[in-house]
This record gives sequence, structure tokens and C-alpha cells, in this order.
Amino acid sequence: MKIALDPTPFHHSHSLLEFPRVAADLGYNYLQLTPHADMIPFHNHPKADDELVARMNKACKDAGVEIASVLPVLRWSGPDEDAREAAVRYWKRAIQIAVDLGVSTMNTEFSGRPEKAEESERAFYRSMEELLPIIEREGLDVLIDPHPDDFVEDGLAAIRVIRGINSPNIGMVYVASHSFHMGNRPLEIMRAAGDRLRLVHVSDTMDHHASHGLRYITNPPGNAVRVHQHLKIGDGDVNWDEFFGGLKEIGFLEKDNTVMVSSVFAEDDNAEDVSRYQLETMKEHIQKASV
Repeated sequence: MKIALDPTPFHHSHSLLEFPRVAADLGYNYLQLTPHADMIPFHNHPKADDELVARMNKACKDAGVEIASVLPVLRWSGPDEDAREAAVRYWKRAIQIAVDLGVSTMNTEFSGRPEKAEESERAFYRSMEELLPIIEREGLDVLIDPHPDDFVEDGLAAIRVIRGINSPNIGMVYVASHSFHMGNRPLEIMRAAGDRLRLVHVSDTMDHHASHGLRYITNPPGNAVRVHQHLKIGDGDVNWDEFFGGLKEIGFLEKDNTVMVSSVFAEDDNAEDVSRYQLETMKEHIQKASV
């Protein structure tokens, strides 16, 4: 298993090519490339040319850091057909960038719209029909997160959608901060996913269902909002013994093709200390689960 840093907290203070050195200085051997204006921005065409990709490869080599995963977020399940077709084109370039970076794992979100779940699912499978042959030809793992406000949010429902693609190259991401939107049953989801679960994001969050649904209040009542955080381990309600124990049970911790990412976004003013804390605490939980 690879333990990687999500550099999102450093986007405001460092340039893209500085991320490998940042990760190395914080003790990480691996980096996850999340959406960035200079590489693969949210929802739009990738902006990296071959020269920038080569410079990123050099920056990684110089820092002694590898890229464990590339994370594009594109509207490949959008019910708007023009946007979906554009997202497929963007995905093709994103795949080429990942290949040129020497990365075999890409993770992403289902996207789409929950109020148009049926239309979004049709769009998703339509996109996969075009992208799957490329993904399989390149030998990539493409792993998908049922993100809050996607067309599929429940963890078990997400596994069914992934299973329907019928390809060993497509798997699942479990984001701990999304636990309370996915159904708050990590063991059941992990066991159902099995080998399809190949990447996890480690950050804490509060249970928004707590206090009989009154922990967070939006006005007017009934707003279609999704609330979650990306806090450091221990600052929320995630059951970390259950989380790491479940990963141990399904063999995630011992595999060569799995990735564990620190993804704390709530404490940018203290990002270096938090990143070091995350790495040390993840290792402690891994050791505890492995005893």
C-alpha cells in the first residue's frame, strides 16, 4: 500500500512543480495529483502540455517522490449531453497525462446530478462505453468515489453501479469524510467492495445526522444541501478502529496496488503540522489494525 499526500492545502502557497518537494519534506513518499489550474482543473480541459508533464516528472524524480494517483473531476455523468461529450474528450487527455507521468491509478467522482439520477446513470455508462477500451488498453485502475451530491451517494449503490461496468479496471474509492453520506456502514461497504476498493481518503468529519438532524441547520428547512468536512483524524465522528480494521480485513493494507491518501482541507493555516500528524497517525492505526 502507498501512503500519499493530497497537496490541496498547499495550492494557495506553492506552485504545481513544488508539490513533490513539499510531500518529501513532510515525510511522504507519494503524492496524489488533485485538480489544479495548471494540470487538470475542475470540469474543464486539462491545461498541461507535454513539456509541463516532463517537468513534473523531473520534479518528482528530484524530490524522490512518486505520483500514486491522478484525480480528475469532470462532468462525465452530466445529463447535459454537450457537457458529457466534452468531459469524455477531457478524460482522454487526462488519461494520456497519467500515462506519461507513469501513473497506473486514477481516481475520480461519479458526478452527475442526484435529482436526475436515472439520466445521469445513463450518461455515465454511455461515457464508459467510450472510455473503458482506452482505460483497459493502458492498464489503468480508475477508481470512483460516490461523492456527496453525485447521482449515486450511497456506498452499496455505488458498488452496484461499478459492478455493472463489468471490468476489473474499474473500482471504488472510500472517502472517510463521506461516511455519513454513504450510509455510515464502512464494514459492510468494504466487505461488499472487496478487491474493487483500491484507494481511500483519510480525513475526519462530523456526523451531520447527529442530534436528531439538528447538528447543522440550514434555512429555509429542507434545502437540498450536503454537509461534510475534511478534518484531521480524531476531530470528527468517524470510527477509525472500524475503518482501519475493515481495511485490514479485506487485505487492503497488504496490497501493492492500493493507495491511502491524507486529504485534510480544513486547516490550511496549519497544513504542514497537520500533514505530519496525519502520516504518523495513519501509521499508528495501520500498526494497531495489523496486530
